[in-house]
Amino acid sequence: MTDANIRIPEEAKDRLAAIAAAEGLSLRAYLARLAQTLLTPAERVERAEEARAALKAWTGYAPTESEEQVLDSELDRRLARVTVL
Repeated sequence: MTDANIRIPEEAKDRLAAIAAAEGLSLRAYLARLAQTLLTPAERVERAEEARAALKAWTGYAPTESEEQVLDSELDRRLARVTVL
């Protein structure tokens, strides 16, 4: 496997190195593991589509885009309220 050099602010590198060390990993190993656990935007879209299909198959519920926006707004409102309390 070849290595790549990535330029980031020193503070970010130090923070990532501290997190990696706390988990018993080198910064290189931590970043490699992190890259494997995060989804790309395309993967997130694919997972969302799979979740919608599973929801529809399981419950028959298939919200429209506008219904999803209303529900997302309501969820955001409730989360904001809980965060403030």
